[in-house]
Amino acid sequence: MVASGTLPADIAPARQAEIIYLLKHDCGSCHGMRLEGGLGPALVADRFADWETNMLAMTILYGRPGTPMPPWRPFLSDSEAHWLATQLKQGVRP
Repeated sequence: MVASGTLPADIAPARQAEIIYLLKHDCGSCHGMRLEGGLGPALVADRFADWETNMLAMTILYGRPGTPMPPWRPFLSDSEAHWLATQLKQGVRP
């Protein structure tokens, strides 16, 4: 679990690139290759304006039970999920 108020540990640039690749190719398979929506909702900054970064990281890690959103815990650490959540809130475009 990502502790509230904690900052992600430094994520090496090579790992950041891997996570962005995962975002585009794995998350994009449901959320659209441009993250503008598909089976899953759009993953754009406006959608997450009212979300706390920690809540978004938890959703990434543990999925959304009862929906097609799977947990990404097997592939991402707490810090990596928090980093990705921060990128999504800032409007990252793969």
